[in-house]
Amino acid sequence: MMDDHHVAEAVTTTNNESAIEEPPTLPALPYRVAPGTRVRLDEINPDDIGNIATKKKAKKELKKLVGQITSLQERLYAENRQSLLVVLQAIDTGGKDGAVRGVFSGVNPEGVQVWSFKAPSVEELEHDFLWRIHQRTPARRMITVFNRSHYEDVLVARVKHLAPEAVWQKRFATINDFERMLAENGTTILKFYLHISRDEQKRRLQSRLDDPDKHWKFELADITERGYWDDYTVAFEDAISRCSTDHAPWFVIPANAKWFRNVAIARTVVRTLEAMNPQFPQNPQNLDGIVIPD
Repeated sequence: MMDDHHVAEAVTTTNNESAIEEPPTLPALPYRVAPGTRVRLDEINPDDIGNIATKKKAKKELKKLVGQITSLQERLYAENRQSLLVVLQAIDTGGKDGAVRGVFSGVNPEGVQVWSFKAPSVEELEHDFLWRIHQRTPARRMITVFNRSHYEDVLVARVKHLAPEAVWQKRFATINDFERMLAENGTTILKFYLHISRDEQKRRLQSRLDDPDKHWKFELADITERGYWDDYTVAFEDAISRCSTDHAPWFVIPANAKWFRNVAIARTVVRTLEAMNPQFPQNPQNLDGIVIPD
């Protein structure tokens, strides 16, 4: 049994042995919300497709980008010093599931985890709102994707009056502090709001009704939720404006065109992983002259 001195020594070694003290400087990227910017979603075109002329070209580029993510993820996993957290938020039918499939399905599942945050359980409600989130943040070497996230507690909680205003207002500062702590411990954070129009949401909901194979996706509550469109818009604008920071930036991704959405996210992930610059570690063993026996 270790005495207190040895316990403290072990903890210090474990926590600091390969820590990254400061997050990498992220490159200037399209659709990034600069800190201090007041976002107005009605001023951002959800039909924007950037410099991609056709869906065919987007598909070709996405394949290349996924290959780059796979290669960079292998280095990230081997290096075992950093991690990447990708947060996806959107209005209903915004395309979070599709983005996960489109961008990360080709990446080695050993190094990627996806967590979907639904309504909190009874046990989770007995704790602070970040308790269930912190348990799912990425360990070193991992890429973790949040399909919904801690932002639900300043979105749904606000729109549906699940918490008093005095409570959810304080959560913005708590979220910023939480994300800063993650960044200081080697986690790079990317947050994507998938921006679709009200008309596009209607089209997608109608598609689910018209296609029997999509009926499983449809819930009557979707119609009720649609009635909160304006309230959710204000809530998203507030969350993005108040929580887009240098260490945890928000990106507002035009998402009416699913194929462009995936390319825009994949481009950002690739550029970010490149900035993180993970490296294969050197083998500490002397491998000179090693011969594999027959």
